[in-house]
Amino acid sequence: MSILNIRPAVRAGSKLVLGIAGQSGSGKTLTALYIARGMVDNASEIGFLDTENRRGSLYADELDAPFMIGDLFYPFSPDRYATAIKEFQASGVKVLIVDSISHEWESGCMEIAEAPLLRGKKMADWKKAKSEHKKFMTVLLQSDMHIICCIRAAEKMNFTNPSKPESIGVQPLCEKNFLFEMTASIMMYSEGQQQQHLKIPKDLKGVFGDGNLYLGEETGKAIIDWVNSGECDPEMDSYQNKMQLASNDGCDALKSAWLSMPKAMQDKMLKLKGPLWASAQAVDELEKEVLLIDDELPSKPFNPAATVEKTKKEVIEQPAITDEQIQNKF
Repeated sequence: MSILNIRPAVRAGSKLVLGIAGQSGSGKTLTALYIARGMVDNASEIGFLDTENRRGSLYADELDAPFMIGDLFYPFSPDRYATAIKEFQASGVKVLIVDSISHEWESGCMEIAEAPLLRGKKMADWKKAKSEHKKFMTVLLQSDMHIICCIRAAEKMNFTNPSKPESIGVQPLCEKNFLFEMTASIMMYSEGQQQQHLKIPKDLKGVFGDGNLYLGEETGKAIIDWVNSGECDPEMDSYQNKMQLASNDGCDALKSAWLSMPKAMQDKMLKLKGPLWASAQAVDELEKEVLLIDDELPSKPFNPAATVEKTKKEVIEQPAITDEQIQNKF
């Protein structure tokens, strides 16, 4: 069974993920709204995921018409962020603003990591926290919407010498690699008039300018023109993104999503069926491995080598599924 769809490389349309970081009052929220407005035909095609206690509603009159808004309240776990993104996608918005993304790492992941300490354990569980963060990132990066992430920032200090702490400058409050996972990312200053370019693709450098001008609707229009300048089939791209997200939840989810597609689209995406099924199978196998380890922990002392060997044996004993069998699955 093939896990890849190998094909000639072409410049094709895709979904953009933009990161805008800044301290309070730096202009990141308003800039995000203006950029989003330039990326859509109607303001109602913009979604706003508000984690800041309904502060997003204060910007309700900034655009020419209302945008769609939804409030995410505590707890700010990676899974709840991912679910919120999926709900906005299902609602049909084309560009989603997440304000702010910082709670996912600083609150959600931090609480997952520190949960064992609250139960009297001696070590935090950062392995689980990072695993949950990666699942959230998969949803964020494979979404069928363009997404603009607003990230809080604050001045950080170096306390190597406690008697003489030194400032290391304003830093984004997020997982250390988050901004570099974006298509483009910037740091905002001076109420939006100045920006520091953290990551800008070569083709977008002219769009974002020299970092000394306000970014707005014209920026959004230029961004969407760049995204759409490649070989683009919007309907197929949309369904492909949805199938990729479904495959992240395993074979049953993928089968349900695939069968919900129009027959004509199933035919167009036939070459992707095998790789998608392989991905979904791999997800199910990972879940089985986690359950296997969980089942063994209470009954006897944990032996990593034995667990790995047992898991390998079970995986090896699974017969490889053929492309013909995939076709018969759904």
